[in-house]
Amino acid sequence: MGLTDAQDVARIDSKAAAAIASNVQDYDALVHDAHEATQAQENMSIRKALKTYPNAIFFSLILSLAVVMEGYDTLLLGNFFAMPAFARKYGHCDAAGVCEIPSKWQTGLLNGSQVGSIIGLQLTGVATERFGYRKTILTALVFMTAFIFIPFFAPNLTVLLVGQILQGLPWGCFQTLTTAYAAEVTPVALRPFLTTWVNGCWVVGQLIASGLLRATVNRTDHWAYKIPYAIQWLWPVPIFIGCWFAPESPWWLVRQNRLEDAKHSLRRLAANDREFSDHEADQTVQMMIHTNELEKAAAEGGSYWDCFKRTDRRRTEIAAVVWLIQVFCGGPLMGLSSYFYVKAGLPTDQAFNLSIGQFAMGLCGTLSSWLLLRKIGRRALYLYGQIALFALMIIAGSLAFKADDKAVSWAIGSTLLIFTFIYDLTVGPVCYCLVAEISSTRLRAKTIVLARNAYNVGGIIANVLSPRMLNSTEWNWGAKAGYFWAGTGALCIIWTYFRLPETKDRSYGALDVLFEQKVSARKFATTEVDMFASHSQVAAARSSDLADDKSSAEKVEGVVANTSLAYKYEA
Repeated sequence: MGLTDAQDVARIDSKAAAAIASNVQDYDALVHDAHEATQAQENMSIRKALKTYPNAIFFSLILSLAVVMEGYDTLLLGNFFAMPAFARKYGHCDAAGVCEIPSKWQTGLLNGSQVGSIIGLQLTGVATERFGYRKTILTALVFMTAFIFIPFFAPNLTVLLVGQILQGLPWGCFQTLTTAYAAEVTPVALRPFLTTWVNGCWVVGQLIASGLLRATVNRTDHWAYKIPYAIQWLWPVPIFIGCWFAPESPWWLVRQNRLEDAKHSLRRLAANDREFSDHEADQTVQMMIHTNELEKAAAEGGSYWDCFKRTDRRRTEIAAVVWLIQVFCGGPLMGLSSYFYVKAGLPTDQAFNLSIGQFAMGLCGTLSSWLLLRKIGRRALYLYGQIALFALMIIAGSLAFKADDKAVSWAIGSTLLIFTFIYDLTVGPVCYCLVAEISSTRLRAKTIVLARNAYNVGGIIANVLSPRMLNSTEWNWGAKAGYFWAGTGALCIIWTYFRLPETKDRSYGALDVLFEQKVSARKFATTEVDMFASHSQVAAARSSDLADDKSSAEKVEGVVANTSLAYKYEA
């Protein structure tokens, strides 16, 4: 990997580059330690990883609980639309006494949280890089506790909308930091499990919400919807306590040049000195320094704009589209599941019963995805999952032409149950794993922010369309909406085949090489990468590159050349 523009080279962090280049022996030691740490990470078995990093697993799970809260919160409103007491309080009733929230307000309320999340995500990207993961998520939890009061006491739809927007601010933080933290505190062997568990936490939250909604759906007073809102206050305090004791991300500490703190964080994430010695901590930090320097050489800077430069432009595209696919494969129907079941012809209580079964199957799907991720990888699982979802949407849309038959209504409901299982076996959890692995370590938080905001924009579009598809006073498509999502899903399948790379068993440094060399997405799995093969050949050349008669840009270029990476294709 070389830089072709002297100005690009000169913009590399001169202080960090000088620290590496000033002493050949120190540089050799850094590369040696980084090489050993990288090999140890890539060769580590799951059993060894579990034994070595139990604390990393524990703290990652603690932070991921914030997504349980978000999954719970975001499911409530879409399913409140099917709750008679909620519709009677906030909706319009016809002459027959049938009450329904107007579609424009359904759209506004659903999009309120999306708008808040977009703002919260952008703030999170800046705050995370400046203050770290812990302080940012602790602050978000405090605000979340305060903002719950607004929907709980909301007297009308306007105040409810304000509450949705403000609650979206901390939700944006949870969407980003849980995934990024899981990716940065765990070794390669555990990375797919703890990043995909973020999706599992989302499903757990939805399952809890579905159970509470079923328990209160037949109530006729205001507590039918106030009790589910009040339950939200149970989440922040235990999550806050867990996050308070969690160590900071060692990758973030390395980027801040706090190397001793990074070593201390690594030791806290590991089991004990017998499983993870001080020497191993030193080597791991050296690997992080080496990867950080490579990424600075490839794309200097850590701003949002840098996410659209050079190799990071492709990474940002992949992360954003991977998350958009969650919307356009038909995912919005799951968030409106109870409402969808009612419009498909099922009784209200049975609609809420099916929602509980739906998210229980979703949780089983997420847990099952762990086995498939290790065997067939990310790309294949994501692609085949989309194909299956496309087929299910076609089936649901076709059944809708006989929806007046009760048996057909149950068949439509069963189709959405299977859809949820397949979604949470493939597209749902694999997305989190891909987004965490695709982004460079220096721009991970900001890349995830941009990708999640792309998802939120897609969600806004879906929230404009979905209520109109299902609302009896608007398009009234019912289950025929499956045809629409099948069409958008087909476009997603085409993109996945040509643009989505395989990241299975790759270190972050190896992924940097593959993107820098512009390897085709379909060849990521068969391309060999040796991050350190060229070190011995260039060691002598480095000394001349650093001669006093060289310009400062040429000196830095010589340092960058020493981290030049060898690769080759396998046919």
